[in-house]
Amino acid sequence: MSRSRTIVAFLALSAIWGSAFLSTEIALQFIPPAFLGAIRFDIAALLLFVIAVARGDRLLPERSEWRRILAGGFFAIGAHHALLFSGQVYIPGSVASVLLGIIPLMTPTLTRLTSSRRKLSPLSVVGLVLGFLGLVIIANPNPENLLSSNLLGAVLVFGSALAFALGAVFTHDSETDMSLLAVQAWMMLIGAVTLHLTSIALPWESASDAVWTTTSVGTLVYLAVVAGAGGFLLYFWLLDRIGPVESSLLEYVIPLFAALADWIVLDRVPTLTTVLGFVFIFVGFLLFKRTVIRGELRRMVDGRRSRPTDD
Repeated sequence: MSRSRTIVAFLALSAIWGSAFLSTEIALQFIPPAFLGAIRFDIAALLLFVIAVARGDRLLPERSEWRRILAGGFFAIGAHHALLFSGQVYIPGSVASVLLGIIPLMTPTLTRLTSSRRKLSPLSVVGLVLGFLGLVIIANPNPENLLSSNLLGAVLVFGSALAFALGAVFTHDSETDMSLLAVQAWMMLIGAVTLHLTSIALPWESASDAVWTTTSVGTLVYLAVVAGAGGFLLYFWLLDRIGPVESSLLEYVIPLFAALADWIVLDRVPTLTTVLGFVFIFVGFLLFKRTVIRGELRRMVDGRRSRPTDD
């Protein structure tokens, strides 16, 4: 029963975050990118703080805990979503979701490059190259479209993946006894402030340009409450039960739901280059994570063998 519940939660989160790309694409027709992200995380942070208070979690970070919160909030929330939402102005959300599949490759790469103790093996390098080839295939940077909106969107989304990976690198070795929920609430608040400042600083964006309609408000609420606060709560529930390796597979299931949402709502079918790029990125992930994946599969098989059977 526990495994079935985990599978349902995994698929539910994939569907929620996959459909969030389409919701973002729709919301961007009414609300400027950085301002959309700012309002989204204003609401999500408020909800998580309310839940943390109700649970009796410690809310005030200690001095040593601010580094993790500031780095995660600025990079993984603020910069990541500013670039991601800006990229989605130029490319479909389903394509953006595929491009973010580079995150499980990029994060450990940056971690190892900044550590003298762990180096990349030849097969890991091959996996990394395949992942980036997938990005190039999707961006399609030929001389005729070097200034195209498709390439610009891909570059912005790649930048968002890099920002998210930097956030993970800067926070991965930080220790805290605060609840993950409280830490995430603070990160979302820092991210929201970063996005508000970005929106104010950008000369081509103004909060006054936002058009508040039933559609824009509905998609914003979905992004903030369901995909934001609810999605992250579900993610941490999964992370606690299946670990980071299996959780990282979300990045390869989410694009399937993003493409399904595009097909159902917009009747838009993924292009061949998007599918081919996804295959390259996924194969690169399998090569890069082969040792950890092999260990996880062995653990799962051994776990099944050790379970008592009914007579």
